[in-house]
Amino acid sequence: MVFQESETVELKAIVVEDIKKEIIAFANCEGGKLYIGVLDDGTVAGLDNPDETSLQISNIVRDTIKPDLRMFLHYETVTIDEKKIVVVDIQQGTERPYYIAKKGLRPEGVYVRQGYSSVPATNTAIRRMIKETDGDHFEEMRSLEQKLTFESARKIFSERNVKFGFTQMKILGMATQDGVYTNLGLLLSDQCVHTIKAAVFQGTTQSEFKDRKEFSGSLFRQMDEAYDFIDFRNQTHSTFDKLYRIDRRDYPETAVREALLNLLVHREYSFRASTFISLYADRLEFTSIGGLVSGVSLNDITMGISVCRNTKLANVFYRLELIEAYGTGIIKIMEAYEGTGMTPQIEASDNAFKIILPNLNAMPESARKMQGKPAVGTPEERVIALAKQRARTCIIVFLDESPYKYIMAAPDPEEGGINRKEENRHVFQKDKFCFGRKGSAAVCDG
Repeated sequence: MVFQESETVELKAIVVEDIKKEIIAFANCEGGKLYIGVLDDGTVAGLDNPDETSLQISNIVRDTIKPDLRMFLHYETVTIDEKKIVVVDIQQGTERPYYIAKKGLRPEGVYVRQGYSSVPATNTAIRRMIKETDGDHFEEMRSLEQKLTFESARKIFSERNVKFGFTQMKILGMATQDGVYTNLGLLLSDQCVHTIKAAVFQGTTQSEFKDRKEFSGSLFRQMDEAYDFIDFRNQTHSTFDKLYRIDRRDYPETAVREALLNLLVHREYSFRASTFISLYADRLEFTSIGGLVSGVSLNDITMGISVCRNTKLANVFYRLELIEAYGTGIIKIMEAYEGTGMTPQIEASDNAFKIILPNLNAMPESARKMQGKPAVGTPEERVIALAKQRARTCIIVFLDESPYKYIMAAPDPEEGGINRKEENRHVFQKDKFCFGRKGSAAVCDG
């Protein structure tokens, strides 16, 4: 019998530590055979104790290779030219990629067969094997990164009085039954590779930045920090209804909360791109990667029909009482704007999903253009004209919008024009009291 190395044959004179690389490479590819007791040139050297050699290989496979590969190995002792050798038949495994336990799911731990050699697999090859084995559900796939910590997760689980240990991680799908972290575990770990980028813009376009920040770490940490970033800039404005003050924030807190949770729970994490939060003068935008799930339309979304892309991630958020039930978020956003005269907008493309919240206190574009330009024939225009005629007179007009809001126009000797001022308080002077009701006017001589 002639022995020669090939893509499916490896010759070894004795058992060495690196033999595990050959076994892993065969299991990750199309299988192969190891001949122990045969030199590289095909010469049969033989073994003194083939049974001990088989046990030695079995122990190496058990202690150094993950997942468990022992069921895919078959040992046989054969005699050639009165010399005994061990033949190890390695089948292609069903839980690829197999890897060196101490190295993890990284190129230095995963090997494949290339020609007559066993070489480190590329990240692309590792991901392909994971997808072929685990399917297309990103959160259920084994994570390439296995050195994970969960400080942020432990904190929020503790605050919600929910147990959090490795047993719970397996139940939630953060780790496999073999103790390997999944991509869900990666998302909730402190080493999460996905980020949220937030920016505040001057005006209504992206031409000028006012502030920007990127949030990283566990999705729980990103959730808290992103909400605080928005909440700090969610201003409160006051109006009056007769004697009563009415406070209204730029964006309803419920709408902000639900839009942020939607951004985290429903995005497509198989893409490495960041999600975006964009704050303009007139709107707040949440843009996530990944369009609508196949078969679901925008009309379905607004009706409360939802097909969850990341069911295990949503289940974690549900257990922590961050979301109440699947499909209610968009409805809550719409309800938060009922009676305001404004409606949130939802846009979707093949690879992106955007929720746009209008600013309840933003001045409409038409009003901005007219600001400082009184319409012809209005009380404001007439009072300014009257002020020009009376050199030492202060003209006050109480606007129709509120009994307390008035326009004051007075001559400006330095500029040769008119000073115009709007106030939201009662008008009075030390010696003369000028008070007006809606639509009335007062002339106060200086």
